[in-house]
Order: sequence, then C-alpha cells, then structure tokens
Amino acid sequence: MVKFDFENSSINERMISEYEEFVQKNHALLHENPDDENKFLGWINLPEKYDREEFERIKKAAKKIRSDSDVLIVIGIGGSYLGARAVIESLTDCFYNMLPSKKRNSPMIIYAGNNLSPNYLNDLMNLIGEKDISLNVISKSGTTTEPAIAFRILREAIESKYGLEEAKKRIYVTTDKEKGALKGLATSEQYETFVIPDNIGGRFSVLTAVGLLPIATAGIDIDKLMQGARDAREKYLDPSVKFNDCYKYAVIRNLLYNSGKKIEILANYEPQLHYFTEWWKQLYGESEGKDGKGIFPAGVDLTTDLHSMGQYIQDGERHLFETVLCVETPKSDIDITEDDENVDGLNYLVGKTLDYVNKKAMEGTIQAHVSGNVPNIMIKIDTLDEENIGHLIYFFEKACAMSGMILDVNPFNQPGVEEYKKNMFKLLEKPGY
Repeated sequence: MVKFDFENSSINERMISEYEEFVQKNHALLHENPDDENKFLGWINLPEKYDREEFERIKKAAKKIRSDSDVLIVIGIGGSYLGARAVIESLTDCFYNMLPSKKRNSPMIIYAGNNLSPNYLNDLMNLIGEKDISLNVISKSGTTTEPAIAFRILREAIESKYGLEEAKKRIYVTTDKEKGALKGLATSEQYETFVIPDNIGGRFSVLTAVGLLPIATAGIDIDKLMQGARDAREKYLDPSVKFNDCYKYAVIRNLLYNSGKKIEILANYEPQLHYFTEWWKQLYGESEGKDGKGIFPAGVDLTTDLHSMGQYIQDGERHLFETVLCVETPKSDIDITEDDENVDGLNYLVGKTLDYVNKKAMEGTIQAHVSGNVPNIMIKIDTLDEENIGHLIYFFEKACAMSGMILDVNPFNQPGVEEYKKNMFKLLEKPGY
C-alpha cells in the first residue's frame, strides 16, 4: 500500500481545489487515445495492455540467463538502465552482487554504457574475469555514444570468449521494433530481441522489456510488479484532484514552485532506495526542465546525508522542499541490547529496535526541516515488495505527466539532451559535424 501525506507541506485542500478544472482538462488529454503511436502516452495503459507473449519470452530468457550466467551486464544509459537498477536495488539484498552465488540464486547484475570512463570499463572486465556472462544491450537507435562503445567492446570480448555462435545465445537486445542500427545488427546476427515501444519514452519505460528483463533475471517477480502498477492505474483513474493523490502531488509541487521553492529533495531512510531516487531524478529532470522552467530534482540518503547536506537543508537558502519516502515496515530489524559498561551511552535505547531509532530520526528531521521553512510531503510505503514498487513507479509517472502539463511544458520530450551531443561530435570530428 502507498499512502500520500501532505500535512506538513504548507499547502491545503482549498489551494489544491483551485486547480480542479485545469487538472480535469489535462486528465482528459492524457486519456484521449493514449495508445496512439504518435504520442508518448503508452505507459498509461501499459499495466493492462502489455504484450503478453513478449512478457513470457522475457521470463523464459531471464530463466536461461540465471541458468548459464554468473553475470548479466546491462548496457544502457538514462532510462535504459536507471529504472531496472532502481527496482533491482530496492527489492534485493543491500549487498546483492557481493553475496555468494548460492545465496544470491541469480547472476550478478552489473551496468555498463552509462559513462565514458576507461577506468570503469577496464575494472568491469577485470571483475568478470573467467565468469560466464550474458549481455543485455538496451538502446532505441544503437548509436547513442556511451552504450554503443560499451557494446562494441563487450561484444568483442564475449565473441572472443565463447566463439561467434555461442556468443549469439548470450546477447539479448532491447531496441526499436523495426528500425535502427541495433535492430539491423540484431536481425543479421539473430540475437534474441525485445521491443522498446514507440509510444513510451525512455524514462517511462521501466515496466517494458527495457526494465523487465534485468529485473526478472535478478529473481524479482515481474507479475507482481505489474500487478502493483495495475492497481495504481485503477487507483489514479479519478479525474478529480480531490480524490487522486498523484494529481495532488503534481499540484502541490507546482504550488510550492510558484511560491519560490525551486528545488525538490527526494529523501529516503533506506539505502536500498538510492537508485530509486536516481530514477526519479531523471524522470522529473528530463520531463520538466525546459523552456527556462522546472523544479530541480535532487536526492538525499538519510540519515547519512544529514551529516553532509543536513546543514544546508536546515539553514541554507529557503528555495527547497522535501518529499520523503517512508518504508513503514523493514524486511528485518535488530534489537538493541544492554552493554554493562555503557561506554557509548546507548543503554537508554535498550529494548528498542534499530528501525524504531531510524523512524525517530526521520520524525525529528521532518520536524526540524518544517520549522526551518522546508515544506514536507511524505509518501508512505508499507513494505518494500514488488507490488508496492510497481505502484510507486506508476504513481510518480502519472504525477510527472500532470505536473509538467500544469507547468506548461511538454513532459515527454528532451530537446536539451541533444545539445551536448552536437558539441561532443564536433570536437571528436565526427563526419557531418
């Protein structure tokens, strides 16, 4: 279950209700033929209208990778890897890749093609060593610089290791259904191929094959993940901002933005949610940061960052607000026991649990921030499981779409991303630049 709480946001129901007509109008636009391939709204009905045949192929491929590989290398950048990594790290052991294979029961999941560092790729090659590997390369075009370079290098390595025929069985391609350099290569080499839908942008694609193959390979139940998203789709069908929490979140963000709160900090108190924050940052940053507008999405891992960013949040410039992801029930807990010498002075906590202390730290931090003029929004998740993560993904996606529309920007394009590429290609003397 996912619950929304804006009691400490400085925004009230009356203020939200002023957006009722605007929200209902934009809700109608979002739901007006969202399956049209010329729009980027395919994610709206995806939890109901996904390709069942491909879904089963994903599960079959994941089973094969788990049976023949020690490592799955996911090659992609931005939405091509962040969603999968967010889900995998939210729902697996904090030290998943470091566990012995018998305890993990699934391959290590390692990411490549998300940077241009030679150190990173060389260290990755050293890490995998003699391990059995599979590759999942994810790219709509196949020519995006970072993943294209990584795939060229890793494809050569896997072909050298296994030979051409066996390598073909260990390379899985997620790309356009009919065009592009990567699609052409996959067809000629007969790699198993999965589809990036035309009407779903990268940052909204985690519940497509883009995210589902790595997620399933990690041993996560993708049926339950989709069920959580399906439940959220039903819950957030109401066009009224009064009854639709993801629309409330969108309105509150814009009300705070218009009052001078230009930065939103997504805070978590569970290290497993670090990459969920990274996925959220891309979702909102690419969707809203355009036309000289947009809330800057930032993230903190608490209580860790209270000892680094905490001072600024509490006493720095008053241009930020905070959204907290609160996991109400941890997957495990630790009792604090008595120490006879009590050198650390912690005996006052005897009989309490570590999660209890974590929650009190959260409550105390929220009180301090609110009193310091940092409005607070809280999103409560009863536990970290597939259904709740699937629900949370859909919640943020739909809220993001509505928030961008309220801001009066197109939440589904990213024209600014192309600017650095033009400069880089010119400096690299790429033909045509």
